[in-house]
Amino acid sequence: MNFYQLRLVTIVTEAALESSLIQDIEQLGAHGYTITDARGKGDRGLRNAGGETSANIRIEIVCNAQVSEAIAAHLKQHYYHNYAMILYISDVDVLRPDKF
Repeated sequence: MNFYQLRLVTIVTEAALESSLIQDIEQLGAHGYTITDARGKGDRGLRNAGGETSANIRIEIVCNAQVSEAIAAHLKQHYYHNYAMILYISDVDVLRPDKF
């Protein structure tokens, strides 16, 4: 079986940013994404999925290295200073690279 290595970009951030981030991610070359509700605690306090002002989301994007780096640079420049946000990137193996 042949696997192909891509990157998984995971963003955990404020739910209020969802529509802006979707637009940015697509413009930066992502072909798709998955969004789920998220909750937890970090340096900006306890975040849960129960209210609009304290809700978090997790966005996951499988993409190539170039797109992952563009997303990371864009989010750092435009969002990191003013919003609760973390981003991490992992290598992943996929069976159908044409989907991403």
